[in-house]
Amino acid sequence: MTYNRRHILSATLSSALAGLADLAAAGTSKPMRRMPSIFVGHGSPMNVLGNNAFTRTLQQWGKDIGRPTAILVVSAHWLTQNETKVAVQARPRTIHDFNGFPQALSDMQYPAPGAPEFARQAASLLAARGAKPSVDWGLDHGAWTVLHHMYPKADVPVFQVSIDYGQDGEYHLSVGKALSALRDQGVLILASGNVVHNLRHVDRNAADALMASRPWAQSFDSAVKAALLSNDAKALASYERLDEGARLGAQTPDHYWPLLYALGAARDGEAPRFVYEGFQLGTLSMRCVQWG
Repeated sequence: MTYNRRHILSATLSSALAGLADLAAAGTSKPMRRMPSIFVGHGSPMNVLGNNAFTRTLQQWGKDIGRPTAILVVSAHWLTQNETKVAVQARPRTIHDFNGFPQALSDMQYPAPGAPEFARQAASLLAARGAKPSVDWGLDHGAWTVLHHMYPKADVPVFQVSIDYGQDGEYHLSVGKALSALRDQGVLILASGNVVHNLRHVDRNAADALMASRPWAQSFDSAVKAALLSNDAKALASYERLDEGARLGAQTPDHYWPLLYALGAARDGEAPRFVYEGFQLGTLSMRCVQWG
């Protein structure tokens, strides 16, 4: 085929117009929305079967946040010693890490896909801390009992990062800060524990309530809230000196540490929003917090 000057000019013009259209489309496309960093007081595994003020809050919270690209979970129930692990499975298993509950709970599955690419990014962000990819975990009940209400379709990729139980509060804050970069890629950072958690001192017949049934539980929860509002990260990292109620309220720090990951992942200027406040079983704080 022979091309004359008119053909060439026409083709050039068409190509230029197509390029302008592409640029216009790119200019009007929405940038990826930064996902928040959140802390969830998950409480008893029985909440996954419940219909109460707390579970209804979780359901609405998931709708309000919207669909993330992936979810990074730091759970009180994946503890490692002197190392941090990042779960990289393509299909994480549902872990039933509890005993003495109805069979219906043990039969439940949360078949969300994993997020291996984001998990490896997380491991890279934590490389200076010796983080290691892992295939020996899945989704424990600190993750799936919450996600069952927030994202019931189980169609959002999920992966977990372990808590190095041999480290102090400042370390946990620093890990959260390092992971914060993933928020800009649409990854929801979800830390799951309880501000006040001591199963030896619960009141099993107590109804859900705004206030705790024991003064020490209320005192510690209120002190944590005040420190969050004043953005006193140092006080929160040294929780043992924050309030006398910490002696019983966080007798072991496994359920408290996740709060520091969510706080560490918050950005400057992001004020905490208390999505849920209250107690189950008298002394179990169900406080939920969002940054961003």
